[in-house]
Amino acid sequence: MKIHFNKVLGATALGILLYSCDSKPKEEIKVEDTVEEQVFGTTFQNKKVETYEIKNANGMKMKVTNFGARVTNLWVPDKDGNLVDVVLGFETLDEYLESGEKYFGAAIGRYGNRIANGKFTLDGEEYTLPQNNNGQTLHGGPGGMDYVIWDVEKSGENGLIFSYTSPDGEEGFPGELKVKMIYTLTDDNEFKVTYEAETDKATPVNLTHHSFFNLNGAGNGTVLDHTLQLNASEYTPVNEVLIPTGEVASVKETPFDFTDPTTIGERINQENQQLKFGGGYDHNWVLDKTGNDLSQAAVISSPQTGIEMEVWTTEPAIQFYSGNFLDGSVTGKGGKVYELRSAFCLETQHYPDSPNQPNFPSTILKPGEKYEQTCIYKFGTK
Repeated sequence: MKIHFNKVLGATALGILLYSCDSKPKEEIKVEDTVEEQVFGTTFQNKKVETYEIKNANGMKMKVTNFGARVTNLWVPDKDGNLVDVVLGFETLDEYLESGEKYFGAAIGRYGNRIANGKFTLDGEEYTLPQNNNGQTLHGGPGGMDYVIWDVEKSGENGLIFSYTSPDGEEGFPGELKVKMIYTLTDDNEFKVTYEAETDKATPVNLTHHSFFNLNGAGNGTVLDHTLQLNASEYTPVNEVLIPTGEVASVKETPFDFTDPTTIGERINQENQQLKFGGGYDHNWVLDKTGNDLSQAAVISSPQTGIEMEVWTTEPAIQFYSGNFLDGSVTGKGGKVYELRSAFCLETQHYPDSPNQPNFPSTILKPGEKYEQTCIYKFGTK
């Protein structure tokens, strides 16, 4: 497997570094005499913005950037062996910075999903966070981990290691939080994310990955024809601002029952209060599992391309989002417009608003403990 480093060096030059990541001794790093147009801006927050391209033995490719540790492209083989880019994104840094859809492909933290009213109490002290979503704090706040430059510590045999230290008080959260994420593209056509985090003060932690997928190809129509199965017989209903009510409800005889394979569009427009609140699906499903073993959470497939994606996780829950707030105002890669419900997200996670919901599994990380999580997106065809 080889990793191609695309360093953004200036307005006209893009240095491309190639090196071997096989188990054999590493070759000397060589800089090719290649000149291309600049893909991303030279700096953000006074740090260089770089892109990295990873290939596996099957020809599957992934491109990521240290801006938000984002996946910008993910090419997977379809039923005919053609590579299809299945994640929404942009071609330039400016588009990521200016777009209203700021989470495309991003690492999310410190707290994925919503915290009610941007407040929580921990060890007797109330903390106030920036509110950035209908009076709530979403995905760690406006300056969350999707909007920082991550360090690339080193490369492994088949991936990249990203690290970021969130200082005490960043976006209102207590404690210095050190995060490490390993992105791996395996020869089993898996995009694997492993997370580690440590803190010097008790703090809520709920990290996740936020690629917007379309297995027909990014910008190629809606995902309403995709067939989804969720290994979850319960979900957490929400109020009008998408904060869980505290109830854990059965999906049986509701539009939220994906225990059997069901097309996304089959019931998305049914008369249902929860669907109205979300504008479609934007809810947390409680996985049918005990403990934190790696287990299958979801399977989704496209009848057009034959691409199938499995989601595996050590987390207790998964957020399924059906692209309800995409509205055709965003133009992405290749000049394609991202229309309503032209993508889905499957975000492995703990429950939303857990710091304010004592009956939900705890998300509090304490000094001396280690946060660990694994998420795998595995691709095949059917």
